[in-house]
Amino acid sequence: MLKFTPILLAILYALAMYRFSVWRTSRELDAQSTELADPKLKAMTDQLARALDLPRVRVHIYEIDPVNGLAAPDGRIFITRGFYRKFQTGEVSAEEMASVIAHELGHVALGHSRRRMIDFSGQNALRTALAMILSRFSPGLGVWIANGLTTLLAARLSRGDEYEADAYAAALLTKAGIGTAPQKSLFEKLEALTSSAGGAMPAWLLSHPKTAERIAAIEKLESRWKSLP
Repeated sequence: MLKFTPILLAILYALAMYRFSVWRTSRELDAQSTELADPKLKAMTDQLARALDLPRVRVHIYEIDPVNGLAAPDGRIFITRGFYRKFQTGEVSAEEMASVIAHELGHVALGHSRRRMIDFSGQNALRTALAMILSRFSPGLGVWIANGLTTLLAARLSRGDEYEADAYAAALLTKAGIGTAPQKSLFEKLEALTSSAGGAMPAWLLSHPKTAERIAAIEKLESRWKSLP
């Protein structure tokens, strides 16, 4: 029984972390966000809503500076204040902002936002269990190896989700009449936008696929769509 203790502890830890993460994220977003009320962007979200056969697509401004978009576990879509400023200054077009919203809608529709919260707690639990087990054999390296393995796992899961959300967004933008050109042009701007927003590149960008690979994946989809009867 004792040899299974780390695994049981890891499972309990994962459940506790999941519940706490959902609660903390929802509370923080509620306290630091307001619904977006911008006529130009509303015209874009209305196009997306019609393509999805929805009455409207609600978007909220999350009052933080880093350039980012977010799909919350409860299905809400957020654009950071820092990203919205880039739109206000003309560095990002309304169509490019629509591509961000479409991408985040993809995370919601595909279940990524809720699964990511589970993945996050599961990865923490796995890290804890691995560290406890590996430290028995290699006290000095166990924690380091556990951190490395779970970081690689998280990055791989994240990149897979991004490709899927990109594909969803490409299809939605095409159906809405906006097209994929703004999606691809935004990819080319992201590194400059995020580095100018605060110096260090945020973790979410580091875990995303490379720009050229994302654009190539979308163009491959477009080629496939054109070949359909």
